[in-house]
Amino acid sequence: MSWQDYVDKQLMASRCVTKAAIAGHDGNVWAKSEGFEISKDEVAKIVAGFENESLLTSGGVTIAGTRYIYLSGTDHIIRAKLGKVGVHCMKTQQAVVISLYEEPIQPQQAASVVEKLGEYLITCGY
Repeated sequence: MSWQDYVDKQLMASRCVTKAAIAGHDGNVWAKSEGFEISKDEVAKIVAGFENESLLTSGGVTIAGTRYIYLSGTDHIIRAKLGKVGVHCMKTQQAVVISLYEEPIQPQQAASVVEKLGEYLITCGY
């Protein structure tokens, strides 16, 4: 399965996220949903935020030019929100799965889909 297939057939097809991308820890975007213009620099800052939470608490999470308020996270998960749009990201060994979801999608629905794919990628060595 290609990276684009993971975005299209696993994340977007679930209807639990409205935009999604998979990128490497270096910030290079491997695949993304149509119209999701996330930059290499934005991905790199998200990846750095997994290691240094203070980057996110002070500067928020910027995705596709929009700054979201950091809510919580771990060394593998980042959650953020702005208005009716939420962010759920998961870091794997080599990649980061980034998603946006909008109401009426609930945060736990997006989390479930993103984390399920993330766990699968970890088992595959990614």
